[in-house]
Amino acid sequence: MPAAGFRFGLGTALNKSYYERRVMAFADTVRQRYQTDLEGIKSAGLFKEERYIHSPQSPEIEVEFPVGSALRRCINICANNYLGLSSHPEVIAAAHTGLDARGYGMSSVRFICGTQDIHRELENRLTAFLGTEDTLLFPSCMDANAGFFEACLNEQDVMIADRLVHASIVDGMRLCKAMQDTYKHSDMGHLEEKLQEHQDKRSRMVITDGVFSMDGDTAKLADIVALAEKHNAMVFVDDSHATGFMGKTGRGTHQHCGVFGKIDVITTTLGKALGGASGGCVSGRRELVEMCRQRARPYLFSNAVAPVIVAGALKVLDLIGASTDRRDKLEWNAKYWRGLLKDAGFDLKEGDTPIMPVMLYDAKLAQDFARDLFDEGVYAIGFFFPVVPKGQARIRTQLSAAHDKHHLDTAIAAFKKVGEKHGILGLGKKELMAMALA
Repeated sequence: MPAAGFRFGLGTALNKSYYERRVMAFADTVRQRYQTDLEGIKSAGLFKEERYIHSPQSPEIEVEFPVGSALRRCINICANNYLGLSSHPEVIAAAHTGLDARGYGMSSVRFICGTQDIHRELENRLTAFLGTEDTLLFPSCMDANAGFFEACLNEQDVMIADRLVHASIVDGMRLCKAMQDTYKHSDMGHLEEKLQEHQDKRSRMVITDGVFSMDGDTAKLADIVALAEKHNAMVFVDDSHATGFMGKTGRGTHQHCGVFGKIDVITTTLGKALGGASGGCVSGRRELVEMCRQRARPYLFSNAVAPVIVAGALKVLDLIGASTDRRDKLEWNAKYWRGLLKDAGFDLKEGDTPIMPVMLYDAKLAQDFARDLFDEGVYAIGFFFPVVPKGQARIRTQLSAAHDKHHLDTAIAAFKKVGEKHGILGLGKKELMAMALA
């Protein structure tokens, strides 16, 4: 009886009393449990605090931190704004034009009344840029990864993923009925063992990031493609941290590794190098893309990408198609920054991308290091569990083509000062891990 009364309104004393009992049940039992859990996260040095940016995304930003503090201008060394296009005037102008011409939002999913001509135009442009057969837009790359596997694989198939694939791939795989297996990170011998082991499956799909976002290393795509061809397997690549700047003309990891046109499925994002807003896609073999159009739940049940974002993304493709100046500058910046960090004595993950993690191994140290950098006018964030494995805490630095030499020289001075404060310059992995365990 109380439950029925609660459902139909709160106008009676019975309804109010029932609602109050429900609230008190949460306050007395559940709320305390969550508060205890949150205190545990804080005491372990794993609590994440947001910093409020009061300016467009750029190499220098105005930041409010802690909440209520005066704004501070900082060098931003941790955004995914690889090509510096998030606030590019031509992209902003194109977005304004798209807003005026096509409206603010679609208020619908694609297959009902959410598809505009510019959605298909962008899909065609991405297909040509990525060197695939077809492309389908999603609200984000996370949605693309969440929808792809369930739509295209079933219990007769097997998914064989690198053990360090992005969390959104892991979540997408969990939604799929296909068998799940993994291979050791970038270990081609182990991958071949897995491909041989699963020859009885209807189809085998090798799953990897193109550039691994936490470590900044690049998948061995040439070897992966060779093994896939040998064992009649498909290849899936999430290229979110490569599209627009990896490879001689920025087409992605498949261009960088010499296997352009040989990847069966590419998922990627518009939310990083390609303008930094939102939106993602599945691009690849025509039949696989069409299966997503028919069955992928995030496509079928999420609003279409907003017209303003589509218009901006089309301009981004114009800009990066006209010149490689931005990706060339980014490549120079990355080499220069890596050299500065190494010369200063920081422990780095090896790689050839603009993602350079400064390894600290201790979550609290990563938090303290990031906070001290902020005090020195550098915006960087500590990464720790569950974003990275336990014992792998770090400061993940990321470069943009919009950074100039002055930004990087100023930032390294701050890194050195903070590194000296914490006594970690010149220490290797063993010494740093020993400090973390002490």
